[in-house]
Amino acid sequence: MKSFYSRFDFQSNLLFEALTTAEKKTVYNAMESLSIKKGSLLFYEEGIPTGIFQIKKGKAKKIKKGFSGSEQIFYIYTTGDVLGYHALFGEERYQDSCEALEDLEVNFIAKDVFFQLLKSIPRLQQTFIKNIGHEFGVLANIIAVLAQKNLNARLAINLLILNNRFQKQYKAGSGIDLTREDLANVIGTSPESLGRCLKYFKDQGSIEVDKRVIYIKNEESLFQLLNSSS
Repeated sequence: MKSFYSRFDFQSNLLFEALTTAEKKTVYNAMESLSIKKGSLLFYEEGIPTGIFQIKKGKAKKIKKGFSGSEQIFYIYTTGDVLGYHALFGEERYQDSCEALEDLEVNFIAKDVFFQLLKSIPRLQQTFIKNIGHEFGVLANIIAVLAQKNLNARLAINLLILNNRFQKQYKAGSGIDLTREDLANVIGTSPESLGRCLKYFKDQGSIEVDKRVIYIKNEESLFQLLNSSS
């Protein structure tokens, strides 16, 4: 079970866990606290990187615009996640955007300060490089799901992933709170098709729905669907 979730989890919330107490203090002392309003962008596609972000409270979406202008959500960040560092390491502009799904409290480390931290704390540099490799694998798994799985299977996988991720931020049993448009963009379909799939899962007893919040009631049935679907 744990290995299934790790295949789809960036685990950037663990980036500072390997540091000593003194090293953590140095990193957190370098952070600036920011407030980001719902709907605002932390960074945008083709923008110039200015630093890295850590979400203190709230959630945000990693999005990429398609050639037709449609939006694909590749990841939902939650409390503790660190983001925005890939473009810094690659010395290039952002390849995607990150939008606040709700009002956020964010820690920010400016680019120059971040690179100085990497030089002074070798362990920090090692954990970032290692995690970039892991995140490449996660994105490959996400793309494979979008390309190879049918709609019901894609929805089942993402409900399991989102439920697991949201449990880290909210109390157990709080459900998956996303707009239907955002959830549709996560699994790569229209809101109308998503609605039909949700009704099917609800009729099967796999989920319950209260307004826009989705509660998983039969996790095993969702896993069974993954094993039998292509």
